[in-house]
This record gives sequence, C-alpha cells and structure tokens, in this order.
Amino acid sequence: MSIVINVDVMLAKRKMSVTELSERVGITLANISILKKGKAKAIRLDTLNKICRVLSCQPGDLLEYVPDEEGEV
Repeated sequence: MSIVINVDVMLAKRKMSVTELSERVGITLANISILKKGKAKAIRLDTLNKICRVLSCQPGDLLEYVPDEEGEV
C-alpha cells in the first residue's frame, strides 16, 4: 500500500510556490519539500487542515492511495 501526497499537483493548479505555501501554512520550507517529494512518513491532521484551507481543496485532492504491485508487502 502506498499513499501519494500530491502537494505539487495542487500547487501547480493554484499557481502557488512552495515558499508561499510554507509561509501561509506556517510550517518550514523543508517540511513542505518533504511532503512535495513524497518522503513524509506522516502528516498531522492540523497541518493537513491548514494546507487544505490555503489551497482551497479537500484532503482527497492531496492524498491518493496507490496499491502496490501484486506480491509486494
């Protein structure tokens, strides 16, 4: 199972930079970059709420479930 975080897609749709999102959400540029690169192991619901508010989107616009190939655990 793999959860993909599509922050980069929403940033492109909103024509917003990573720096602007970081400033408006109130989290570090490094943490936004971790989310954008798909390296995050977890995200606080409070952070997800703030990102959704700033990007005017739903959590499902940011999070996507992608099943692993058969046989992978």
